[in-house]
Amino acid sequence: MSEGSRGRSLAFGQVVIGPPGSGKTTYCHAMREFLARIGRRVSVVNLDPANEALPCPCELDIAQLVTLPDVMGSLGLGPNGGLLYCMEYLETNVDWLQEKLEGLKGHYVLFDCPGQVELYTHHNSLKNVFAHLAKWNFRLAAVHLVDSHYCTDPGKFISVLCTSLSTMLHVELPHVNILSKMDLIEQYGKLAFNLDYYTEVLDLSYLVDHLASDPFFRNYRRLNEKLVEVIEDYSLVSFVPLNVQDKESMRQVMQAVDKANGYSFGDQEHRSLEALMSAAVGADFHFSSTLAVQEKYVQSQDKAVEEEVMDL
Repeated sequence: MSEGSRGRSLAFGQVVIGPPGSGKTTYCHAMREFLARIGRRVSVVNLDPANEALPCPCELDIAQLVTLPDVMGSLGLGPNGGLLYCMEYLETNVDWLQEKLEGLKGHYVLFDCPGQVELYTHHNSLKNVFAHLAKWNFRLAAVHLVDSHYCTDPGKFISVLCTSLSTMLHVELPHVNILSKMDLIEQYGKLAFNLDYYTEVLDLSYLVDHLASDPFFRNYRRLNEKLVEVIEDYSLVSFVPLNVQDKESMRQVMQAVDKANGYSFGDQEHRSLEALMSAAVGADFHFSSTLAVQEKYVQSQDKAVEEEVMDL
C-alpha cells in the first residue's frame, strides 16, 4: 500500500474532460444535482484555471492555487502555454490538492477539467495528477464529452474518433465517451446515417465511402481508410448520447460511469433512483434510448422537409 493511501477509505468520482465548448461544466453541475437527488454526497472540484465564471459554487477551486490570467500576466504566456504551465504547477503542488481533498472524505467527486485537447493526448501533467488521485484511493472514470454536432460532418467525426482513441490510450483510466447536447443535434444538419451508427461506431468503411463523394475528401481516401483501420483495430471507441435536461439520459450515463469506476448502488440509493425516475413518467423526457433520440431527430427532419414543400 502506498504511503498516500494509508488510512484513507475508497473514494469514487469522475474526471470530466473534453474540448472547449463540449459542455463539461454544465455536465458537472447537472450530474451533481442528479446524484444529490438520489442520495449521494457529491462535490464538484474545478481544475480549470481558465474557468472564471462558474455557474454554481464548487467545493474546491484551483483558482485558490493558480489562475490563468495571473500566469499569462506574470510570465508573458499565451492562453495555451499558460494553461500548460498551470497544469504543471498543479502537478508540482499536488500536496495542496491532497490536503484540500481531505475535507471531502465520503464524497463522490466530479473533477471539472480544462478544455485543452493536448492535456489529454500527449501532455503528462494531468495524467500524473490522475495517477496521484489513484494512489490516494480514488476510483475514477474519465468522462470524455464531445459535442454531438460533429456527427453531422463525417470528416470531423473521424477526427473526433482519433482524438477520443488517443485520449483513452494516454489518460489510462476507465473511459466513457459522451455525445453531449443531443437536444441540439437537429439544429446542425442531417446525419448521413442513423444515430446508433455513430454511438456504436459501426463499420466505418461506409463513412469513408460517404466522404469519397466529396471532391475535397476524395483525394484523401487512402488516408481516411488508414485512420479508420486504426480506430477499428483498437475497437475501444463508442459513445453514450446525453441530454442533461433529460433524467433518463442522465441515468444511462450515470450507470455507464458507475460500471466503469466500480461504484455499486446501495439499496437506499437504488430506491431513490427508482422514485426519481418514476416521478419523471409523463413529463417531457423523450430520450430514453438512442433509438428515441434518433426518432425525434428524424421527425424534426421530416417536419423541416414538409415546411419547405409547403413554402414552394
